[in-house]
Amino acid sequence: MAESWSFLDTSEPNFRPLVVIELAKGTKEETIKWFTKRIVDKKANGGAQLLIKPLVTENGDENIYLVGASHLRLLLGAETVGLVKECNDNSMRTFTYSSRKTCKDFADDNHSFLTMAECQYIIKHELENLRAKDEKMIPGYPQAKLYPGKSIVRRLLTSGILVQIFPLHDREELKKLRHSWYGRVKVGYQPLDEIRSYFGETIALYFGFLEYFTFALIPMAVIGIPYYVFAWEDYDKYVMFATFNLLWSTVILEVWKRICAIMTYRWGTLLMKRQFEEPRPGFHGVLGINPITGREEPVYSSVKRQIRIYLVSLPFVCLCLYFSLYVMMIYFDLERWALDYHEENESNFSSLMLFVPSIIYAVVIEIMNRIYRYAAEFLTSWENHRLESSYQNHLILKVLVFNFLNCFASLFYIAFVLVDMKLLRQSLATLLITSQILNQFVESLLPYWLQKRHKRRMKKRMWSLKTDTDLSLVEQVNLEKEMGTYFGTFDDYLELFLQFGYVSLFSCVYPLAAVFAVLNNITEIYSDALKMCRVYKRPFAEPTANIGVWQLAFETMSVISVVTNCILIGMSPQVNALFPDSKMDLILTVALVEHLLLAIKFIMAFVIPDKPKDIQIKLAKLEFESLEALKQQ
Repeated sequence: MAESWSFLDTSEPNFRPLVVIELAKGTKEETIKWFTKRIVDKKANGGAQLLIKPLVTENGDENIYLVGASHLRLLLGAETVGLVKECNDNSMRTFTYSSRKTCKDFADDNHSFLTMAECQYIIKHELENLRAKDEKMIPGYPQAKLYPGKSIVRRLLTSGILVQIFPLHDREELKKLRHSWYGRVKVGYQPLDEIRSYFGETIALYFGFLEYFTFALIPMAVIGIPYYVFAWEDYDKYVMFATFNLLWSTVILEVWKRICAIMTYRWGTLLMKRQFEEPRPGFHGVLGINPITGREEPVYSSVKRQIRIYLVSLPFVCLCLYFSLYVMMIYFDLERWALDYHEENESNFSSLMLFVPSIIYAVVIEIMNRIYRYAAEFLTSWENHRLESSYQNHLILKVLVFNFLNCFASLFYIAFVLVDMKLLRQSLATLLITSQILNQFVESLLPYWLQKRHKRRMKKRMWSLKTDTDLSLVEQVNLEKEMGTYFGTFDDYLELFLQFGYVSLFSCVYPLAAVFAVLNNITEIYSDALKMCRVYKRPFAEPTANIGVWQLAFETMSVISVVTNCILIGMSPQVNALFPDSKMDLILTVALVEHLLLAIKFIMAFVIPDKPKDIQIKLAKLEFESLEALKQQ
């Protein structure tokens, strides 16, 4: 590999812009020269060995640059990031430049061998790994300090010199994708392979999970409707419904693992090696040698990180949880006021007022969740985690704990302290429906409306320009740089996680929850597809083999749902009537049933393999071939 870089020619006769770099207006000339030089410099000199050219506009500003790479550079970069490609024998193998001829559809003149998303991912990887060596500061900005190992791109961003980096859309491919994805209303599956090819595996897996979860909810919705219509107060019949719900939640999560394995094997990411993950761009520390890889990278004391986590982050999270409970108690004061008002007046208006506290509380919950999210991101970044996966795990843990308490604490309080099933149904329905409406409006409808307004203004301004530059490219870059930034699938998975909680935790009280979830998810698929294609900048592709820590989060929620549903059934008058003399017998019986259901869940999780047999055989075969190759060496 080291020899390959020495003959690499950075020139390219047909420059293909892939990534846009926007610098702040008025950026000093020496800073631009230094940064662009680091981008085009050879790898041996600490550069990225990419191609870059300015985008000249009507007013002559040169604060926007287009980045590309030669075909050879991209192939070598594909080996660096560990892309997996299909070979001529139909097996999936890690791509290496030396074995490129064995890959299916490879040819030296086939520039479409790597998808545009893969090319942009390679460029992003190289830019993020530009690190300071001997520089003490950013040239032209003495206040922007640098030290060995610091990410140059990260420092430019935090200093306000670099405004943003984003990949360009392929307008022709995007048009085809829009048509097949949401261009027409149809009953069918999403084009997940096309989504993966354009946006990458992480986003394709999210849409695959959203689609799968929606189909998996249909049996719950179909069964829930007659329970709601014909057996509202009959808790004896809800025992069967709750039992089905608990087994259903286990089966769908285990089956998803198998479907996920099939998709990611086909895409090549199931085989990608992630144990030698590069340090995340925001990670900083003293430049040292990684004892495993032997490469130079920043080193930061794990003791310092633990001190930050346990002495700052943990107390802050506990304080936020206390504040959430305080707001919840205010909500119950409002509920009592609304109930007293209704009992005094007994009018249609007073009946409507009974729903007002729940609606207000649902809105407050959404606001608190979003504010806390920003605080959690700041704290997790400040903790200075080395790997992106570690950063994401700590962030998800912080957000999930707060969101779980914030969204479900009031329901637990109503169910197990107030023991008011009517209020529990009302609160659950109001929280679920209100949160779905707010999410649809804030995440999709409002950004789409704002983007359409901006696009109309921008087009009018661009048509008035008189320039020899390629107008279509200038227009495209100017339109896309003003688009919103998609910050990943975190919020989307969080919304599904909370929805899963509403459906599973109190299923025996409100069976219609699954119906509303299905209706919401059908519109969610189309609205999320719309915002990906029309509202946001194209995000960088991110390879992934599964939905990560979210799988564990959903499994944990399903275990909690076993406990809550068993307790709710045990609290019902019908079940209590079976144990008129001894409450201890009731408690022991409920505990026994709960343990039996948990045992069934874990047995089912063990019996259903995570990967289909054919995928297991293919993976074992590749491992065997790797061991044989090592023996021959």
